[in-house]
Amino acid sequence: MIKKNRILLYVFIAIIAAAIVLSSCGKPPKKELDNNSAEAAVTEVKKPEAEAPRTEPEKAEDKEHKEEQKEEKEQKEQIKEEAHQQESEHSAAKEEVRTAAAPAGNKDENSEKQLTCFLSVRCDTLLSNMDKIKPEKAALVPPDGVIFSEREVVFFENESVFNVLKREMRNSKIHMEFENAPIYGSAYIEGIGNLYEFDGGELSGWMYRVNGIYPNYGCSKYILKPGDKIEWIYTCDLGRDIGGGEVPKNGKETDE
Repeated sequence: MIKKNRILLYVFIAIIAAAIVLSSCGKPPKKELDNNSAEAAVTEVKKPEAEAPRTEPEKAEDKEHKEEQKEEKEQKEQIKEEAHQQESEHSAAKEEVRTAAAPAGNKDENSEKQLTCFLSVRCDTLLSNMDKIKPEKAALVPPDGVIFSEREVVFFENESVFNVLKREMRNSKIHMEFENAPIYGSAYIEGIGNLYEFDGGELSGWMYRVNGIYPNYGCSKYILKPGDKIEWIYTCDLGRDIGGGEVPKNGKETDE
């Protein structure tokens, strides 16, 4: 009986020892399995973030879109450059007529001998042609048609009709606008006192005469002499209504 109990005791001890061994050996694999599962889960989460391969049509579409954007940018740059160039050319033209067309206008007036001539500006022809003038310009016509009454003015050697007109209009704060006419090598008077060519009809505009004669060349080319009488007159009939016959407006030369 004692022997039998001893055997049972040994068996019980062996069972407990086996249980302890199994308990200590089984935990690490479970932990490793958990770690592997976590890594797999992370990998599975990261996979969707990878960019899907693009098809050839999509690549071609992207390339075409980029080319369109590049072309649009180049067009904008070209338009901007052309606008800047036009502005520069316009400024250069204005500067040219202020210098080349006025050979003596930039001289030191204090160091030159002062000469005198007479100048007047009038548009009285419009008074008898008010039906031709644009409605918005009618109020700009003086009651007597005189914009700048005749008076003696100063000029300097080698100055032109244009030089004197420009200076006196500026000094009197009277509007004047002109443009350079390279083909004629002269300035062309477009408007005085806010009255422009064509405001009084298709054949209207500004003409000038010196000592009663209408020159057939531009006002920048007419070099003044002491005592000259300059008249700027508005015509509504290409000079015929002011005794100018067929002389071109502003005295610009023609090929005829």
